[in-house]
Amino acid sequence: MVMNTGAALAHGSELLGSAEAAERAAGCDLVGGAADRDEAVRDGALTALLGLAERERDDRVLARLAHALGRTGDGRAAPVLVALAGHPDREVRKEVASALSLDEVVTAGPDAPGVRALIGLTRDPDPEVRDWATFTLGFQCEADGPEVRAALWERTGDEYPDAREEGVRGLARRRDPRAVPLLGELLADPDGAAVLTFRAAEILAAPELLPLLEDYDPDDHGVAEALAACDPARRRRLEDRAWDLACAVERQRPDLAPALRATRCEPGLTLAIGTDPDAPVYDVTALLARADDDLSHAADLVIADHPAQPRP
Repeated sequence: MVMNTGAALAHGSELLGSAEAAERAAGCDLVGGAADRDEAVRDGALTALLGLAERERDDRVLARLAHALGRTGDGRAAPVLVALAGHPDREVRKEVASALSLDEVVTAGPDAPGVRALIGLTRDPDPEVRDWATFTLGFQCEADGPEVRAALWERTGDEYPDAREEGVRGLARRRDPRAVPLLGELLADPDGAAVLTFRAAEILAAPELLPLLEDYDPDDHGVAEALAACDPARRRRLEDRAWDLACAVERQRPDLAPALRATRCEPGLTLAIGTDPDAPVYDVTALLARADDDLSHAADLVIADHPAQPRP
């Protein structure tokens, strides 16, 4: 059944004003669900939820409120979530740890309030709160620095296996060499080698992981990419091909100012066009695959996306 998001927002907002906690909790779910499904109602949903946050005191409702705020995807929800990070109820803190995956938080620096709240939640007494916070901080946030790494490193010794795995993967995502043997332990255990483990191996790109990765089926999701990244010869070939591609574009269209980029927390190389941060970027591996590894064709694909502007 297709949700009528406008009707869901209206009914949910009405429930948010109920004297019954159960109805307010249901209202949070309706409003958050509408926001998650329909960008057009998100502003109204956020307004309704922020209004509830000013007066709500019930723990169960606050947990559903935190969840709903995360579903809006709106950075204006972050201050409320940060304030709830210290709530005495574990369910509230767990929902906050997940909801802080807002774009404005995950792209912020290590001193941002949302990131600092997540760092605190990775040390929560409840293991599930630690698990969610470590996942959000480690594998969704881009923030890096001594405090972030210290929090992730602490979790690599967590007695709760899920939180420990998230600590290892988060540290690997920041290419911290201390993660190499720890990620190797996860790969040596089939129960620990989930898709995100292979993704972490792809980012870390450590040759020491290659023998362990070779024990997995390359057709499994993420394995082939991790194998390619950890193989020094294949990685050098990709770097050479990427450089040749950038040069091919530069020769034909120097005005495009192509540049190769690599980011700490993501795998592979990208080809950027111009200096505008909002300019399109191309994943080099995907672009070469589209062109059947033909450099000239790959360069033509990029150039075709940027027709030359006629001279005035």
